[in-house]
Amino acid sequence: MKDQELWKEENDVVKERLELAWNRIRGIEEEHSTVSPFQDYFRQTAENILKTEEQFGFDYVNHSMEELQALNQMMYDELHPERYKTSYANPEYAESVLGKEYGSILCFLYTELRGLPIYARELRLTEFTCLLELFIEIYNLFEDVENLKLQQVQHAIYYFYYDYCDVFVPYRVREQYDPQLDFCTSLVETADLTDLRYLYAYGEYISENELRTAEFLNQLPQEEIDALAFTYTDGYREGFEIAGIDLSRKKYVNLIYAIGQERMVRAAILQFRSMGLEPIIYRPAVSRLNQRQNRRGGISSTSPNRQYEYDHRLDEGLYLNKAFMERKLEVLAQSYEAVKHLTDLYAGPAVIETFGETPFEPVKKPGCIELSRQQQELSVEYATQSSKIINRYVRREEYSFTIIAYPSPEIGENFEEIFRETVKVNTLDKKLYRSIQETLIEELNQAKSVRVLGKGENQTDILVMMHPLKNPESETNFENCLADVNIPVGEVFTSPQLTGTNGLLNVSEVFLNDLKFVDLKIRFENGMITEYTCQNFKDEEDNVKFVKENLLVNRETLPIGEFAIGTNTTAYVMANRYQIVYKLPILIVEKMGPHFAVGDTCYSYSEENRLYNPDGKEIVAKDNECSILRKEDETKAYFNCHTDITIPYDEIGAIISIHADGTEVDIMKNGRFVLAGTEELNRPFEKE
Repeated sequence: MKDQELWKEENDVVKERLELAWNRIRGIEEEHSTVSPFQDYFRQTAENILKTEEQFGFDYVNHSMEELQALNQMMYDELHPERYKTSYANPEYAESVLGKEYGSILCFLYTELRGLPIYARELRLTEFTCLLELFIEIYNLFEDVENLKLQQVQHAIYYFYYDYCDVFVPYRVREQYDPQLDFCTSLVETADLTDLRYLYAYGEYISENELRTAEFLNQLPQEEIDALAFTYTDGYREGFEIAGIDLSRKKYVNLIYAIGQERMVRAAILQFRSMGLEPIIYRPAVSRLNQRQNRRGGISSTSPNRQYEYDHRLDEGLYLNKAFMERKLEVLAQSYEAVKHLTDLYAGPAVIETFGETPFEPVKKPGCIELSRQQQELSVEYATQSSKIINRYVRREEYSFTIIAYPSPEIGENFEEIFRETVKVNTLDKKLYRSIQETLIEELNQAKSVRVLGKGENQTDILVMMHPLKNPESETNFENCLADVNIPVGEVFTSPQLTGTNGLLNVSEVFLNDLKFVDLKIRFENGMITEYTCQNFKDEEDNVKFVKENLLVNRETLPIGEFAIGTNTTAYVMANRYQIVYKLPILIVEKMGPHFAVGDTCYSYSEENRLYNPDGKEIVAKDNECSILRKEDETKAYFNCHTDITIPYDEIGAIISIHADGTEVDIMKNGRFVLAGTEELNRPFEKE
């Protein structure tokens, strides 16, 4: 692997420090220099650290499947729900044992040290050594507990991340654009994928999902694997073509997938190479410093415990202040400047999602770190400023993407059957949908506004304002989405006018950003969120806080960035047949009813690109009253989030196109399409 050769010189420099740290930690198990309950914490943590020594130079081919499974179990066992109850990685337990004053900070340290095996696998000795030295520094402080002050421990954490920001951040930036960092790429290309031991080479958690996915794909003939890969690699190519971006100028494509899908990914690599693109594959961010809430990016595997990830989603609250934010932004800018020769050649991500895991409903627990009001504001400012830096080097108008989804075995006993049905959904007739959606768009382009009404217990009643068209013969408000960058086929969407967009959006259950929202309600005035709540928790304050944190991303408000009507009734019927509606990803769910996105428009940072529907009409509704501010102050224009919220067909009472003269034309009634020319969309319902 090229990446391990790259670190040789740097690793040689740090080896002496590493050996000193190892020797110090080896002695902790025999020492009695701190008091209970801290002695047990430091001994157990030191023991965990010493176990990582066997990860250096790890080669899975030297171990049996049983040995690899045992090692993986050992690495992740304490995160499984039952064991997690008494793990120092659990803030609630850590606080109960170590006390309110030190519980959360020692829990944080324990959690960060869990990343050591990954650094060891990749021979990243600098990060590994720095973390060991942090552990020793904090242990030394607790050797004098009687005179210890919390501020000393807080300072140790703060200055560690402040000082070593220029170690952890540059690597994270580089691994997203540099094909030489090929730990994962090399594994995909060289491993014997029929020998499932390869799954354990990553060092990530391996469950039955990863094993069964790999087993299933190994059963398929090569031509079927190639076809699966082609659906999304060709969609990627089409995305460049439709956007008028020259793909021949690009050299690198980022492949994001779930572990277990390597056979499909290997086929995709060959297909991308035929386009002149080399693969870049990177793992999820290891350090809290490079994570954003409970989203880590990169390839994925099943979580051993999503509550654990949720509990630590705001751990940066231990060190986040204005000085730190400015330091991190400075390092981020320097890091991107260092790789600008690579970002110029970056074509964008090609993503294979999975779905089927049981929707996660978080539990609010004591001991978890939270952000103060000031820190929430800083996190929003960091998101804004960091996006500005990234967009300076990776210009949205110069790259594209594609995204597709397949089920995970956790979806149930019908996994293989659902997988094949999903393939059908992902490869529906584009020509048929093009024609039907042109009919739909033709009516919507005559609308001054569109009203969406729920039915039954769904209280949705929202009026969405359309942009006036200057030249209806050559312009359109809605894009005809035909499964290129966004697979499967099946939606028409626009960026609505905010002024005059008013009402309530209500969804009984929805799965957003890996979290389940129950009875979500959002009220809009002039296109901006004014009120919000859900029914996830008993306490209303917790519900409001949950929505703000995970949907508004700690902002006070967000605009409606998109209004769309999903037309993929085939996907909806499939989902109902197997009772998996609430297990589907938003990628498919957004095609199964009208949806609203909160945050940026679909065209953020690339509004000046001229786009056309297949009928030749130019898409002109790409801005709203927020995004247009980019011409004055970019920080006021963008929110750096875009979350789709879909109302399922069965909760739709009506979608009504309202013309300027007051004429009302029904698009949908009681969950069925009634506009002339769209009746074909109801056929799948007849087979229910």
